[in-house]
Amino acid sequence: MRRCGRSIVLDRFLLTHHGEVFRPMNAVSDTARDDNRAFLDRTADRLAALPAVKAVTLGGSRAQGTERPDSDWDLAVYYEAGGAEVFDPADLRAVGWDGEVSEIGGWGGGVFNGGAWLTVEGRSVDVHYRDLAVVGHELAEAEAGRFHLEPLMFHLAGIPSYLVVAELGINRVLRGELPRPEYPAALRETAPERWLGNARMTLGYTKANHVPYGRLTEVVGNLAIAATQTAHAVLAARGEWVTNEKTLLLRAGLRDVDMITSELSTDPGELAGSVAEAEALFASVSAY
Repeated sequence: MRRCGRSIVLDRFLLTHHGEVFRPMNAVSDTARDDNRAFLDRTADRLAALPAVKAVTLGGSRAQGTERPDSDWDLAVYYEAGGAEVFDPADLRAVGWDGEVSEIGGWGGGVFNGGAWLTVEGRSVDVHYRDLAVVGHELAEAEAGRFHLEPLMFHLAGIPSYLVVAELGINRVLRGELPRPEYPAALRETAPERWLGNARMTLGYTKANHVPYGRLTEVVGNLAIAATQTAHAVLAARGEWVTNEKTLLLRAGLRDVDMITSELSTDPGELAGSVAEAEALFASVSAY
């Protein structure tokens, strides 16, 4: 199958559709920086005052210094369940910030067990709920090389249960105290093969059940899922934490999958060739 030169086509695609990765951050004035710090202090104090909350963290791009001026503020509240105090989303609603506040488990249950999309002082703020007992359990599981996968809206491959451990390793603690784990050696051994096994099954099913019938949409979807699964494997093998899929393909060296998916057609022969190209790409960065 013919390929256009990466230097022209893919770079243009990346700059157009993934400019947040390559666009230099706009300069932030000292005044704006001071305003942001004061805002973060006020917001963290208010969240830390909620019943049963023991810690508050800042995550996402702002915790890693890669934010843009218009980036959201990703915060998490770590609460203790079963004590004298009870964490209740109603208390967060009562603060009076505009937005949507879910119940516990409102985002599908599991480790990513709910949160809020808010506007606070004109800023977009996401608040995630984290049960300290659940986080502690998943930390112990990850240190033993064990994890499970859960579906989560907007995530192609779902999320590994060690996502909440990754947050401990990356996020910035604003209030309270939390452990800051290194990437567990046992997880580096078990996670890559688990993810690669899933990628193989995804593409195997695609080749048997969608490619022969020219089901373009299904093939494209499964190529995206398999690429994401492979990327998880690559970063797990490196011992690099992953908290979402936004830059996952880029970090794993799999952004060239865009060249494959952008040229697909409903012709079964071409689909088969494209899946083979994807398998070769995945193998070039992993033990696929």
